[in-house]
Amino acid sequence: FLIHVMRRAIISDIHGNVVALEAALADCRAQKVDEVVCLGDICGYGPDPVACIETIRSRCKWVLAGNHDAALFMSVAIGFNKFARDAIEWQRSVMLPKWYSLPGTKSRWNWLSELTPIRQEGEVLYIHASPRDPMMEYVEESDFADMGFGSSQKAQDMFDSFKTLAFCGHSHRPGVVTQEFQWMKPQELPEMSWKLRPGDKTLVNVGSVGQPRDSNPDGCSVIYDDHNKTITYRRVAYDVKKAQARFRTVPQLDERLAKRLETGN
Repeated sequence: FLIHVMRRAIISDIHGNVVALEAALADCRAQKVDEVVCLGDICGYGPDPVACIETIRSRCKWVLAGNHDAALFMSVAIGFNKFARDAIEWQRSVMLPKWYSLPGTKSRWNWLSELTPIRQEGEVLYIHASPRDPMMEYVEESDFADMGFGSSQKAQDMFDSFKTLAFCGHSHRPGVVTQEFQWMKPQELPEMSWKLRPGDKTLVNVGSVGQPRDSNPDGCSVIYDDHNKTITYRRVAYDVKKAQARFRTVPQLDERLAKRLETGN
């Protein structure tokens, strides 16, 4: 029989930042969540993809593939800037199994290769990127701005692509979107929490644990309380200096990737 999940932590976009990941998971334990799930991008940008994968595999109920994870398996990483591409190429060189690799290296690589960017559970859709393009399309505040011509076609298409509730990551910019196409940032919500309205569609961008980009350096994740029908954002401070020191041990990672952790941009 199915055990009904009450409180589920949803994390995303760890990007090889194991210091931020450990802080986020410590917060999940402190909040006594029933389980943790991950919307992808364990890899990319950061110095500790292996440690992040091992931690996520042991702690998460299930995991989606992000575009940076998928890029490890492409001969050419298309759609990435130079810094992101250099990071992917370095991570591939570290993680790709060689003939002499231990079985754990192979099983980790195979596990990563089999992830998909989408999961449907009843009325709830989980994707890495966007409901209409689960791997690559960004969901951002500007998609829902009314410039006097009504809502954008992109906004309408995204909302047409799920039933009731959808969770995504990918853009590193957290927000709750109502079916009126109103985007609300976590800090604009009462106690950073949103009560789901019966019969309404809601799209939730959970933000990023390891590379926040909303001008707040604290890692961002969400607790979805299925019983009380609430979405609550968690901002978790972590030791940014320690994370930056880890980034700087890898010459292939551009200094900008470490520097931006300070500002969350």
